[in-house]
Amino acid sequence: QRVNVTVRSGLPMVLSGSAEPCAQLVVSSIGVVGSAEQNQRHSARFFDFLTAQLSLGTERIVIRFYPLEPWQIGKNRTVMTFL
Repeated sequence: QRVNVTVRSGLPMVLSGSAEPCAQLVVSSIGVVGSAEQNQRHSARFFDFLTAQLSLGTERIVIRFYPLEPWQIGKNRTVMTFL
């Protein structure tokens, strides 16, 4: 209910100067990705999953974390602040 996933495969992407297969994961959340300690734990889990599922080395994956405020997400004709 609180997680949305978008997969865009086949996009041209360069990571660390190389166009070899790679992946970028963007994670945005309210109250879950707000600190370095939280993101370090999430990062480890995401890397474990992505390296296993995509057969990529950790050097070919980058994760970007974006903390959000409840008023920045619209749902059910309102914003999360009021849900």
